[in-house]
Amino acid sequence: MATSDGAGVIERLGFRISQVVERWMPSPFVFAILLTYLVYGAGLVATDSGPVELLEFWYGGFWAFLGFSMQMVLILMTGFVIAYHPRINAILQRLAEIPNSGAQAAAFVGFISMSLAWVHWGFSLIMGAIFAREMGKVAHRKGIDVHYPLLAVAGYMGLGLTWHWGISGSAPLQLTDANNIGEGTGFEFLASTVPAAETIFHPYALTLTALSIVFASAVLYVLAPSGDRAKGITHYVDEAELFETASDGGTDAADAADPVDEPPADVADVPAERMNNSRLLGGLIALSGVAILGFQFLGQGLGAFTLNAVNFGFLFAGLLIYQRPAYYRDRFNDAAGAAAGIVLLFPFFAGIQGIMASSGLALLLAETLLDVSTAATYPVIAWIVGAVANLFVPSGGGEWLVIGPSVLQAAEGLGVPYGQATIAYAVGDAHTNLLNPFWALPLLAITNVKAREMFGYAIAMLIALIPFLAIALYAVPY
Repeated sequence: MATSDGAGVIERLGFRISQVVERWMPSPFVFAILLTYLVYGAGLVATDSGPVELLEFWYGGFWAFLGFSMQMVLILMTGFVIAYHPRINAILQRLAEIPNSGAQAAAFVGFISMSLAWVHWGFSLIMGAIFAREMGKVAHRKGIDVHYPLLAVAGYMGLGLTWHWGISGSAPLQLTDANNIGEGTGFEFLASTVPAAETIFHPYALTLTALSIVFASAVLYVLAPSGDRAKGITHYVDEAELFETASDGGTDAADAADPVDEPPADVADVPAERMNNSRLLGGLIALSGVAILGFQFLGQGLGAFTLNAVNFGFLFAGLLIYQRPAYYRDRFNDAAGAAAGIVLLFPFFAGIQGIMASSGLALLLAETLLDVSTAATYPVIAWIVGAVANLFVPSGGGEWLVIGPSVLQAAEGLGVPYGQATIAYAVGDAHTNLLNPFWALPLLAITNVKAREMFGYAIAMLIALIPFLAIALYAVPY
């Protein structure tokens, strides 16, 4: 259905939502501060904790997940380093030539981002951001009307939909590790680990992933603004910067081979520098890491999929494709900038989680929702639990440590398989990333858009996905 000016109803609705959000949405850091006050107030009203006690919970939460924070930063940085490999960047530039309209461009970027997120969420986040930027550049050169903030949302869709169901998903991976289900973890009731074959690689999760990618790509297509509403990349990035190289995501294909194939021309011919740039040293340690991981999977099968294994694999895969240790180290220096926002905000969100966990607010939320579920509706309720929890604490693994035991115990009582319960929860956790700008920080830095400029369309996507996910979770059999 189209309006009198040729724009579809969905397109116009998305545009209006984006205008409201652009006017009112604060920066991600201020968003975290406001959320802290909101959760603190909820703790005062809904729990028996006093004001000073809640402050102590907040302080304690700041430091509760430092190890997990480092795991998340490594996932992001290893994904960043691989995505910025010049040859991979050149592939993105060639792929960006395929779409012939703004709607096709948005759908294509979203499809790539969501597909890659199943493999590695950090890789998807950075690759999606770079691809959105490259798509914006190509569209500008070819004279195609694209709305650059929607391209940014498309590049973020992997984090907003499919990442937590894939092989870097925090909740499924935590259940594969025996260290996470022992005494004192909250999961003591589990008789054994839950293998990835029952979560990530189960037909239930794979079917949901495929259906969701197709549906979300179609929504991106119909949301794409046209005509005067479509603001291209030059509205957000200085045209003089569009064809710069390297660290801003604008590496030209002509430059793609040089930095990898040869060491820098100014490297001193001394033993120390030869070692720093030795392909032999880098290649051998990289192959050793890949071989060790291969042996792990040969011995344990899908049970070897853990968060540490995923990080280990991508760390050494990156070294394998870069080979020269000095060059690989320099790429990690570049990646540190993309992770800076997460390093700043993660303790604040961990503090929010400290309030929710220690005051009992998180369990109260989960148990209130789970108490009204039946075996048939349980996946939908678990999705809602994950979605609501993620609004306050955008850390899938951190939330799962607190709420996961209640989710699985409720599933056990209703006869719902642990794997189905975990995936349904993970769907909700990923879905509301489309409302919280925390994980978009690296993408915002690469694309040069502000959170308030892109999150109107992210919220439009979130709303459009609600009926689809509710029906899919209810109807798809486990």
